[in-house]
Amino acid sequence: MTVDAPRTAIVIGNGVVGLNVALALQRRGTQVTMVAPDAPWRGASWGNAGHIAVEQVAPLASLATVASILGRLFSRGGAVALPLGAIAAWLPFSLRLLGAARPTRFRRGKAALAAMLATAIPAWQRVLEDAGSPGLLRIDGHFVVWETPKTAALGRAVWMAADIGTATVRDATPDELAQLATLTDRPIAGAIRFLGSGQITDTGALGEALVARFVAAGGKVVHDLARSIVTREGHAHVTLTQGGPLDADVAVIAAGAASGALAASAGMTAPLIAERGYHIEGDPGDWPADQPPVVFEDRSMIVTRFADRLRAASIVEFARTDTPPDPRKWDRLSSHVAALGLPLHDPIEKWMGARPTLPDYLPAIGRRGPVAYAFGHQHLGLTLAATTGEALAAELYGEAPAFDLSPFDLARFG
Repeated sequence: MTVDAPRTAIVIGNGVVGLNVALALQRRGTQVTMVAPDAPWRGASWGNAGHIAVEQVAPLASLATVASILGRLFSRGGAVALPLGAIAAWLPFSLRLLGAARPTRFRRGKAALAAMLATAIPAWQRVLEDAGSPGLLRIDGHFVVWETPKTAALGRAVWMAADIGTATVRDATPDELAQLATLTDRPIAGAIRFLGSGQITDTGALGEALVARFVAAGGKVVHDLARSIVTREGHAHVTLTQGGPLDADVAVIAAGAASGALAASAGMTAPLIAERGYHIEGDPGDWPADQPPVVFEDRSMIVTRFADRLRAASIVEFARTDTPPDPRKWDRLSSHVAALGLPLHDPIEKWMGARPTLPDYLPAIGRRGPVAYAFGHQHLGLTLAATTGEALAAELYGEAPAFDLSPFDLARFG
């Protein structure tokens, strides 16, 4: 251990990012205590599409996104929901997003995100090898399909001209088009295949594997909620809702959409919003077990086969974490599945979870004294979790991370 290396750490949050931070610190010799509710792993770490999206190097805080919002609103058949009852949450966020979408800030953010995404898959390979579960990562790309010639031509042109980082893209082959046609009752007007992206084959099994590795390495779990973090004599002091306080050399905020209040208690500004997503899933029927994820871009929906279920995911709903789920979102997903004739069979389960999103669509990774943080990964939490853990642990040990952490410092928000 280096001179300033943390001998003890408290990681607040047991999602995929928090677990990776805890594991990375353990590998360097830190004794880690994880604080998390005594509840099943059912947040965004579990309910996502399983997609390792290394192609998404362009932050969604962009002028292109702003220009497309009206056409993507849920009320107009799209996937973006701005509930009137949550306007106090999404209006200030939207104004900050507009500022982050300025071309200069967008270019800086894109460069930072691209550098981070380039490290994502190698980091996952190391983490899963260490956890004894390398088969949970499959690097087999994904498909994007369209249902009309017009949207196919437009969509293909956009993707073929886009910067997609370490991934590559090509037209689907005749054999691939024939295979895709067996998945849906709707004619497919066009399809492209990305190569270099990946998939976690079972998000539930991923959580189990990472928790098992954490416990086997001597990690301690405290089932409680953290209320605040203060600094005392160079150490972090964490106050809990039920149990007594905890002290450590460093406390790491990795509580997803709940991280904003904890950051504020430590004197940092983190303008998070709960960007909620929805999914439905069921028995996969005859959907091939080795089929890469398929994005039905006309419907803003991704369909992924996991070990024993088929999941259809969509919706970008800007709200508060405590806003009740909107059943209309599940109904919309169900109507898409029915219209496509997808083999998603009973029993159907419904899920809603909050992606932790900052206005510039970049994560927050860094430290301020004995308080560190790793949250705000928006749609890329699963993708970037492993490399985030490695990079933050390197930073805390005075080592050089695999990518520059300065663009992800919370100081950018004041």
